[in-house]
Amino acid sequence: MPQLHLPLFPQGATEVTASLAFKREADQITYYHGSLPVFTHAADDLASFRMITSQFCVSGHVKQAQIARVFGIPLVTVKRAIKRYREHGPRGFYIERKRRGAAVLTESVLAEAQRLLLEGISVAEVANRLELKQDTLSKAVRAGRLHVVKKKTIAPD
Repeated sequence: MPQLHLPLFPQGATEVTASLAFKREADQITYYHGSLPVFTHAADDLASFRMITSQFCVSGHVKQAQIARVFGIPLVTVKRAIKRYREHGPRGFYIERKRRGAAVLTESVLAEAQRLLLEGISVAEVANRLELKQDTLSKAVRAGRLHVVKKKTIAPD
């Protein structure tokens, strides 16, 4: 005859549903299904948190609203994570995000701008010659990607 197992969560565990709970110990968070630990991750590992909570939702162990309520996060955040899980699977949380590179200041443009600046030409004139916005070059100078030659001043006698 099958025996009914009660969910016996460890002392200090927070119940998410009748069969799912989590517990934080030091810098680790452990998730329990029934009385068994099913997943552990570092407390500051946001990608693993989103992955496992999405997996729980997609597999039907918990509702999105329960995750949002128990962890105190916006429901839309849970929904976005679930969308990512459904589209890319667990690895979708760990792939590096694509970032757009510099569209205007490519390596060749930066090299040419630096050459002109070293000749003592002003930022405004370099921008005109290279058909760039002056603000774009000024921002690159402030960020340290370009260096302007300081003009020597003659001290008065």
